[in-house]
Amino acid sequence: MSKILRTNPSPILSAAVEYHGFIFTQGVVARNLDADAEGQTRDILEQLDTLLEQHGTDNTRLLQAQIWLKDINDRDALNKVWSAWLPENAAPARACVQAVMTNPRILVEIMVVTTK
Repeated sequence: MSKILRTNPSPILSAAVEYHGFIFTQGVVARNLDADAEGQTRDILEQLDTLLEQHGTDNTRLLQAQIWLKDINDRDALNKVWSAWLPENAAPARACVQAVMTNPRILVEIMVVTTK
């Protein structure tokens, strides 16, 4: 049976789960919730870089992204940072929706699936 590797597991979630060379991340939110949507997105992508690196991969291997915004009007701010972060011609399949966040200061949450 293939091994399932869980990164930083807690009673309710893991930061990432690796199985058969696929890495599924948690929904990542910014550490500094005082930042605007651009700042929160930048922080989230830095965290994702670190998490993917721990699993021996990076943003060139993205397969899918799910993005939640507190206010869909922040989509342009998100896309500015997101587009600069993505390698050329390596955009994943993606959903981006407005959602009620668990904390009203969270403006952006991003979850990705990648492969090694």
